[in-house]
Amino acid sequence: MAQNQGISLPSGFGGLVNYKEEYASKFMLKPIHVVAFIILIIGFRIGLGFFLG
Repeated sequence: MAQNQGISLPSGFGGLVNYKEEYASKFMLKPIHVVAFIILIIGFRIGLGFFLG
């Protein structure tokens, strides 16, 4: 096992990263919209398999 040498490294970002609580974007999507879009894509892909396969 590793032994403690008494050396400590500084943290990676040093508190310089600031994440805003509210991010302003042109596309504000709710999680349900993303899930519905994924289900739509999966359904479309399965439908292509039936019609073209």
